Amino acid sequence: MLLKGLFWGSLGALAWTHVGYPATAALAARVRPRPVAKGGGTPRVTVIVAAYDEESVIERRLENLLGLDYPPELVEIVVTSDASSDRTDELVEAVAAREPRVRLVRAPRGGKVAAQDLAVRETSGEIVAFSDANATWAAPALRRLVRNFADPDVAYVCGQLRLESAGGTNREGAYWRYELALRESESTLGSITGGNGSIYAVRREDYVEVDPRFGHDLSFPYLMVQRGRRAVYEPEAVAFEKPSRDIEDEYRRKVRMFEHCWLIVLEGRMLSGLEPVYLAEIVSHRLLRYGSGLLHLALLGSSVALAPRGRLYTLALAGQLAFLGAAVARPGLARYYTLVTWATVEALVGYVRHGVPAVWDKAEGTR
Repeated sequence: MLLKGLFWGSLGALAWTHVGYPATAALAARVRPRPVAKGGGTPRVTVIVAAYDEESVIERRLENLLGLDYPPELVEIVVTSDASSDRTDELVEAVAAREPRVRLVRAPRGGKVAAQDLAVRETSGEIVAFSDANATWAAPALRRLVRNFADPDVAYVCGQLRLESAGGTNREGAYWRYELALRESESTLGSITGGNGSIYAVRREDYVEVDPRFGHDLSFPYLMVQRGRRAVYEPEAVAFEKPSRDIEDEYRRKVRMFEHCWLIVLEGRMLSGLEPVYLAEIVSHRLLRYGSGLLHLALLGSSVALAPRGRLYTLALAGQLAFLGAAVARPGLARYYTLVTWATVEALVGYVRHGVPAVWDKAEGTR
């Protein structure tokens, strides 16, 4: 009975987080939508780009931000350099010398979040927007983000990141389209459960300084909801970014990312003070997704043990082995899914063994 419970429990949890929950969220969003009251105001905005050794892209990033469709006198652009050791600081200062809207804030090496915190403290925009150094925003992106703050319940807005063609074996783009559809459903229901670092904004009064190891992508949405606010998704605020070229590069990026996710799940009081619907979203989309590697191990192990006892379990084992065989045979979605799922397990082991550093390194092939 224990083995059967493990088999059906792990299978049901995997089916729910990957298929059942997205379908249920989409249906619920149609039945009980909670629209955002958008407006056309143009509050003063500070755009912050945290950078560590970004000399190859930082000039392009600044030119892109300077060209946004937003009143120039209402936008301040700040590059907060996390003790960059290349020419990043020099290049930013050169742009700032001819463009007063741009300035450099130097931070001691402490990681992305610590650098962002310092920049927020030294600026004054009513809205604080954030972006990665390797991202590019569409011209209307800032306006589209900001219009959501006309709704007094909205504290955090995340835009749509579109991944360019990887040009290699990475299949992150296919997964990301699936993720964005789910994010839109969650936003329509009330609040999203996760953001992305390429394009997001928060009211200054709602900005919180979190543990520097956490990161804003996962922590900000649930923290806003815990405070009675909304964290929403704006699909018309578009940013573009180059993903890792190959699956193996993406795997290493995912391991680093999931270490931070496990840290937040286990130490960030993620489940405290949430209303029932959002709590179900967090469990379904975040906890079960991050635990998918452990669930697959439980499913595979119980299938091996139960295979001699029934045809159903034999077929389940054969299906899993065939999927793993396809992952080994050639690059594709099967290999992408297998590696990304295993990354959740390696990340958990890494978190337990050595903790999670606050500093970060650039992912290969994303510049």
